[in-house]
Amino acid sequence: MRILAINVGSSSVKCSLTEVSGEADSPERVAESWSAQGPVSSPDQLKDALPRWLDPLWRMAGSPRELDAVAHRIVHGGIAHRQTTWLTPEVRAAIAAQAEFAPSHNRLELAAIETMDGLLGDRSTRQIAVFDTAFHATMEPAAYVYPGPYEWVELGIRRFGFHGISHAHAARRAAELLGRSLESLRLITCHLGNGCSLAAVRGGKSVDTTMGFTPADGLMMGSRCGSIDPGIAVYLLRSGAGLRPAISAADDLDRVFNKESGLKGISGLSGDMREILAAIAAGNARAKLAFDMYAHRLCREVGAMLAVLGGLDAIVFTGGVGENCAPLRERVCGQLGFLDSLKVLVVKAEEEQQMARECCRLMDSDGGI
Repeated sequence: MRILAINVGSSSVKCSLTEVSGEADSPERVAESWSAQGPVSSPDQLKDALPRWLDPLWRMAGSPRELDAVAHRIVHGGIAHRQTTWLTPEVRAAIAAQAEFAPSHNRLELAAIETMDGLLGDRSTRQIAVFDTAFHATMEPAAYVYPGPYEWVELGIRRFGFHGISHAHAARRAAELLGRSLESLRLITCHLGNGCSLAAVRGGKSVDTTMGFTPADGLMMGSRCGSIDPGIAVYLLRSGAGLRPAISAADDLDRVFNKESGLKGISGLSGDMREILAAIAAGNARAKLAFDMYAHRLCREVGAMLAVLGGLDAIVFTGGVGENCAPLRERVCGQLGFLDSLKVLVVKAEEEQQMARECCRLMDSDGGI
């Protein structure tokens, strides 16, 4: 089977063609992986750019109508969609409804789906949604219910968790590298990129994670604040009119918490860890503070995941920062020096490969479509 995986993230778009033979759990990529990197500012821009970005793949592997399936990473599936599924009209409507909670992702992902409709023609039904939230569907109520009024749960306000595709791949790959069954392991998987989250994985299942109702929760990130005192939001709405730019509505809070915070907000320079490290080397004190805060919050949340697991076999780093920022890994591992024989793994992020596995499982269980 030939599967095209389209991974629309908050800071990049990646496309990968995978040819699968044999078991669903071991797809082999025989066509070259190809990806397009860079920010996409709007759904219209994505619709215009995606066909051009995909042209090299068609030259390598035939026309889009020869694909067996197209897998789309969908960040937020809500309560209704917690496993990989065909992109029916009902599923598309649900993805659109969840865009309010992951605005930087779901709208762009819908634009990618609509673009592929045109490229696939009458084979557009062969599109599949792979949900980032699905991996965390195994969390127990004690982990996903917020300590507000219980009516919140009934309204669907709960912790969902994100980056599930990446966490699932990192856990599976860790088991391979350790030569052990995934079911026997207790892992902390660290997806550190522009967005960041941890997952406590026991026996291959997520039991806790740092992100919550939206991808803005948890760790300090590139431009997102992560967890903060909710009283800050109340204070800013009550008295933020005097700030520049002013804060007087929910959209202002969304801008500040998601676009103007994290590494970018503290350093005043950038949300890119590479630029932060370069600024530190040049003696920039705010860049150093940003890095120290980022590392401190990461260590604190690793400790929380460790307590949830009750022990640890390995900590796994993945994502652009997780894979490439050795000083950060050294800081975290230095704090965990009290753990005897802790194994530290660095795993290349392969979300598209995990998406292909999910497609295979769905198609096998449905007997194709």
